[in-house]
Amino acid sequence: MLILQDISYQHPNKDVLFSDINFTFNSQEKIALIGNNGSGKSTLLKIIAGELQPKSGTIKFDSNIYYIPQIFGQYNHLSIAEVLNIDKKLNALKEILNGSVTEDNMEILNDDWTIEDRIKESFTYWNLSDFDSNLKIENLSGGQKTKIFLAGMMIHQPDFILMDEPTNHLDLASRNLLYEFIKSTSKSLLIVSHDRVLLNLLDKTCELNKNGISVYGGNYDFYSEQKKIEQNSLEQNIQNREKELKKAKEKERETIERQNKLDSRGKGKQEKSGVSRIMMNTLRNKAENSTSKLKSVHSEKIDNIRENLHNLKDNLSGIDKMKINFDNSQLHKGKILVKAEQINFSYYQGNLWKNNLDFQIVSGERIVIKGDNGSGKTTLIKMILGEFEPTFGEIYLAEKKTIYIDQEYSLVDNKLSVYEQTQQFNLKNLEEHEIKTILARFLFWKNDWDKKCEFLSGGEKLKLLLCCLSIQNISPDMIILDEPTNNLDIQNIEILTSAINDYEGTLIVVSHDNRFLEDININKTILL
Repeated sequence: MLILQDISYQHPNKDVLFSDINFTFNSQEKIALIGNNGSGKSTLLKIIAGELQPKSGTIKFDSNIYYIPQIFGQYNHLSIAEVLNIDKKLNALKEILNGSVTEDNMEILNDDWTIEDRIKESFTYWNLSDFDSNLKIENLSGGQKTKIFLAGMMIHQPDFILMDEPTNHLDLASRNLLYEFIKSTSKSLLIVSHDRVLLNLLDKTCELNKNGISVYGGNYDFYSEQKKIEQNSLEQNIQNREKELKKAKEKERETIERQNKLDSRGKGKQEKSGVSRIMMNTLRNKAENSTSKLKSVHSEKIDNIRENLHNLKDNLSGIDKMKINFDNSQLHKGKILVKAEQINFSYYQGNLWKNNLDFQIVSGERIVIKGDNGSGKTTLIKMILGEFEPTFGEIYLAEKKTIYIDQEYSLVDNKLSVYEQTQQFNLKNLEEHEIKTILARFLFWKNDWDKKCEFLSGGEKLKLLLCCLSIQNISPDMIILDEPTNNLDIQNIEILTSAINDYEGTLIVVSHDNRFLEDININKTILL
């Protein structure tokens, strides 16, 4: 059992990320931890794993924990054995087998005589059989690094496993291996992921938000249905509060008008009856005080309704607001944009593809480029963009406007502020207030406009790019997306899906996320 009690975390700049997190994680539970970018999911996993210290609160657990991080760059200087924390045991076993049966070696090995067998078994399962444990991590691809950490689950045999976006960088075959492991294991799992196939394999969904952790007793599809019910209820509440606010304002106006008429009528009667000036002033002051009290009562009621309405709207999803309104592309449907005949590309080790490629891309198609890690997907994109020439064969590229959104969102200039970035796409010379209105529609508020783009998360950069494309309002003939859902939370994946489905031009996507590909209506595959 794992128990979190009143866990709070504060960034070094003193900003509080979350507070008063309480959660109980029972043995053999398989739980998804979801939430928007910036809600603190990765931070909470690091706290549980002991890699970060909370500002306050306690963690109680009675079993060993294994943690698979999302980012691996900090391990690049280490070997596979060092990353998996098995280097000392392997050295101790080697020395013992060579006759050095010292007390230190026996203590380090701790009777773990089967460690080599488990390493072999786990490396075979994750298709890492050819990898030497002394190999440096920096020489591996992102998918291979992920599989090394996944192999550690079988080597260490922990009771509790924490995974942070484990399907990032994994090809389809490796994802299927992970899915099978999740379905068959009796280990306790707490997984942060945007992979909806994976999330549907888990028994319980927990949402981390500013109010703590909300628990939903089912997989992601069950959670989605519950959120729709909550969202519909929220929208109904907003409509009711808006009506209430309108009525309160009308009531205030009617009451003040009625009071003013009464005061005016009373003043006329007093003047006719010859009331003294001192008494008239006293009566006038009483009337003004009475009107002021009425205004105060109604203002307080209106302010309370308005504040309640504002709080409700804060919880409303912004997805429906974030629409890209492209002009129509000038290209007719069916125009040949790319035609490849017997193309191949040669690196130092020889041809990239066993068989030369033949394909064509016509206007209006929705295409996915698929292949295992290292199969040359990004190289093919570079050729379609005209940045690489094929070593063999010929490729025809029609003149066209293309937007390429890579995994690093390189179209966003980190040196610019959010507002300055939008100006790079302001080809139609929109006024400043028009730009800021569109920024607000994409949930970039006044306090975000001067923020440097380098401080934006991946999801925020994606939203900013969509905002910039909306400001540009010129439909590209082709959009190319390279692993667009990596590192995005589910809300931002839904935003991206909605934007893509509004686009009528040619779409090329590199992705292993089958749910995403299904949602954006892919109709053609180039398999490498």
